[in-house]
Amino acid sequence: MAPQITRIVVDNASTDHTLERLRAHTGVRILANSENRGFAAAVNQGIATAVNQGVDADFILLLNPDVTILTSVDSLIEASRIYGLSAGKLVDQDGCAQAGFTIRRFPTPASLIFELLGLNRLWPSNPVNRRYRCLDQDLDQPADVEQPAGAFLMFRRAIWSELEGLDERFHPIWFEDVDLCRRAVSAGHHIQYVPEVAAAHAGGHSVAQVPAGRRAVYWCASLLRYASKHFREAGYRGVCAAVVISSLPRMFAGMIQERSIAPIAAYSSIVRFASLCLVSSKRRGEKEIQVHKHSNGL
Repeated sequence: MAPQITRIVVDNASTDHTLERLRAHTGVRILANSENRGFAAAVNQGIATAVNQGVDADFILLLNPDVTILTSVDSLIEASRIYGLSAGKLVDQDGCAQAGFTIRRFPTPASLIFELLGLNRLWPSNPVNRRYRCLDQDLDQPADVEQPAGAFLMFRRAIWSELEGLDERFHPIWFEDVDLCRRAVSAGHHIQYVPEVAAAHAGGHSVAQVPAGRRAVYWCASLLRYASKHFREAGYRGVCAAVVISSLPRMFAGMIQERSIAPIAAYSSIVRFASLCLVSSKRRGEKEIQVHKHSNGL
């Protein structure tokens, strides 16, 4: 009798020894993609495969590879049963809650403009940043929240089906979890923060493998897609303008940090498509983001 499949692993065209190690284990269904389909597509692929295989589960837990669960998740299951979605507390290696990341409010045009212009870094306690990153909340108290980190997020399977999973246009990373939470809340569901459930989060290991210039392109493109999808016209245009304005100082900072002229190409690219988004209709702006990314092999 063939071993029962208990785990499904989606490999996004890894170039290390991941596949070799996986094939050494029994009970693992490996979905080896020939190209990096992005985080959202890989998650959708894995969950769809589980459902098609008849996995009988009422709840789904999104858990990043750099997250280690430290407690039972029973309280997350109960919260998801009542509210629809739930999230636990992410802590660093010292056991301290990751304030500003574990839970946030939905980004507004102002919060993204402050982020782009570096104001949140220069003045972390400014009112816009405090509200956005929930720095005014006690992370030891349960609460109804807007945007917990997608690194540790549970929801009812029925809600996943209702929302049709993650939006794969946020490619390859960033803002797909924010968009999912926003669509869930807009559909009338609630997200409960359950601090008694904790997980250690190393943070950024996969992203760190992506060259800095390409990271900047990915982040700006996904940010603009989110703004185009969820903001009104004035807010969307304001974010587009902030991307253009902030690109020059970010480019110089990148050149100094990397001791290279490589950031010039990356930020020139960002300015080009952000400018197109700024002067085009919103729908055309979304299209230009995708055209630009594909034309550069991203």
